[in-house]
Amino acid sequence: MAVKIKLKRLGKIRSPHYRIVVADSRTRRDGRAIEEIGLYHPVQNPSRIEVDSDRAQYWLSVGAQPTEPVLAILKKTGDWQKYKGEPAPPPLLQPAEKAARPSFEALGGDDEGKGEAITPKKKAEKKDEAKAESSSSESTEA
Repeated sequence: MAVKIKLKRLGKIRSPHYRIVVADSRTRRDGRAIEEIGLYHPVQNPSRIEVDSDRAQYWLSVGAQPTEPVLAILKKTGDWQKYKGEPAPPPLLQPAEKAARPSFEALGGDDEGKGEAITPKKKAEKKDEAKAESSSSESTEA
């Protein structure tokens, strides 16, 4: 029985995520797997890669063949280099912690003008003009 290490697709239509599985080479892509040895979430930034290194080493040592995408993932994590006896690659980038945004009050924001519009409403301008015309016409008539 030929064994492959391949990706099993999960997720919605435009948000895929994968499990790295060990399966018989004759099974379909999302079919039954012998063992799940990792995760791959390409949509996240940076993409999330988790591989159980011990199990990957075991399956590689007993002759499981990785597919091209899995081989690229194993090279990123350093498991392929460990299997081949080569030097390890630099560590993967970890997502940076996002700093909390300072609040409005912390930035020195004032409560003045709270609830006021920046620009006057157009309807109010027309009414004001009409009142001004009527008051000016009354003052000229008198």
